[in-house]
Amino acid sequence: MSAPWSTIPQLVDDAADRFGEREAFVDEDRRWTFVEYRDRIHAAARAFMAHDIQPGDRIAVWAPNLAEWAVAALGAHCVGAVLVPVNTRFKGREAVDLLARSSARILFTVTDFLDTDYVALLNEVALLNEVVEGSSESGELLPHLDEVVVLRGEVPECSTAWDDFLAAGDTVEDADRATRSAAVSADDLCHIMFTSGTTGAPKGAMLRHEAICRAFLSWSDVIGLEEGDRYLVVNPFFHAFGLNSGILACLMKGVTLVPHLVFDVPSVMRRVAEERITMLPGPPAIYQTILSHPDAEALDLSSLRLAVTGAAAIPVQMIHDMRDRLGFEKVVTGYGLTEASGIATMCRHDDDPAIIAGTSGRAIDDVEVRIVNADGTECPPGSPGEVVVRGYNVMVGYLDAPDQTAEAIDADGWLHTGDIGVMDADGYLDITDRVKDMFINGGFNVYPAEVEHLMLDHPAIARVAVVGVPDERMGEVGAAFVVAVPDAGSGGAPDPDELMAWCRDAMANYKVPRLVVVVDDLPMNASGKVLKFELRDQATALRDH
Repeated sequence: MSAPWSTIPQLVDDAADRFGEREAFVDEDRRWTFVEYRDRIHAAARAFMAHDIQPGDRIAVWAPNLAEWAVAALGAHCVGAVLVPVNTRFKGREAVDLLARSSARILFTVTDFLDTDYVALLNEVALLNEVVEGSSESGELLPHLDEVVVLRGEVPECSTAWDDFLAAGDTVEDADRATRSAAVSADDLCHIMFTSGTTGAPKGAMLRHEAICRAFLSWSDVIGLEEGDRYLVVNPFFHAFGLNSGILACLMKGVTLVPHLVFDVPSVMRRVAEERITMLPGPPAIYQTILSHPDAEALDLSSLRLAVTGAAAIPVQMIHDMRDRLGFEKVVTGYGLTEASGIATMCRHDDDPAIIAGTSGRAIDDVEVRIVNADGTECPPGSPGEVVVRGYNVMVGYLDAPDQTAEAIDADGWLHTGDIGVMDADGYLDITDRVKDMFINGGFNVYPAEVEHLMLDHPAIARVAVVGVPDERMGEVGAAFVVAVPDAGSGGAPDPDELMAWCRDAMANYKVPRLVVVVDDLPMNASGKVLKFELRDQATALRDH
């Protein structure tokens, strides 16, 4: 199946042509039609041209789910620039790393989200002021960063206000913008989405316009998204789900996008009732909490009809309850990864509840998914092996990392996911384990090597090993085993609580270990590799007691 558009600029224009005066975006007092939404995106595109952004330049957005996030991102796409989303949970050092490695020319951010000033976070690592002022020292670290634009909040002297950024576009003719948009091709990069690996260094998956357009039209069709639906996007825009399955899918199907800033179930339930939400995605915990919430009966949630869930075990009864008690017509699950444009398999909405709860569905159209053993031979149904994916949705490769790209994508075009799964005779996939050490905390991928690398900056830590252990609420949480620096201080061994507090200041909260154990040594095999399975057993036993 091919999409009627092969680039995001084509999608933006087509959505306005087809859906016109329908409501496209609701954010606080902003209520835009599809035509108004398109016009704002085009205005942002003209502003990019006025700021000398060229095709292929990288534009970063480090902000929560705001209307300006979508306008800036789509405006960048409309001039052939490449979007680099930055996780709002990142600390300054983590964000600077992505900005440097992606050579981002403009950063869009905010100064007042959850009492966090992202510009101040960059200042704390002694980079932003010097970069903007052009000092040679910081220029060597972020030589490409020309401007920081504040979407909302106080605007520091070193930054540009969003309205001022847009105003520069008044000097650009829209015919010139249209010519630039028309020049964007199907094979051009649209996103660089960073995902970490076992090396601990974030890897930038390079994704193409046509692949994203085609994959998420398929996704939208499979879940039954329809013109007139109202979609509460609780997934962050910086994530493939919030960006591709949210912002872009709404344009594809004529759906009203209602972004949600901070996830908590009571506020989600109120928004559902107030905005007559029909589409509500989320992890199983959100639906389980709604089902048991005392306000579930008091609030009118009858508008709900579509749900997409996954990333944790799903009770079959929950699927039945979502349909019978909450009125969902369609509940689906799926599996994807950033390197596969965020999607590989999906359940179909008419699948049996046991299949929806117990599997991640089957391959989407025109994409192949297999289970293979260590030598690449396909496993028979029911036998575990590594999940591999091949098709139009596979990334171009990792940014500036040809060796890592070659490791991930073999000579026959198969993307090796690092996940262990089992496939039944009908092609339905069940993810059972991970080849790599990565674990999922509250829906976020956590890469132990990255956490270990950050923790080694602590002066009292000589060595550290991080593992994921089961957690009833979060799915999995991190446990860190720390070997202290000899004679680290007169106070003796470092205090675990102090180490966790240090971690909370040094990294995004979903990466912070929930258990820190100070040990004399780490268990290792004959080749010097840490035996993480032993540490997982120890951590699980400690948490159980």
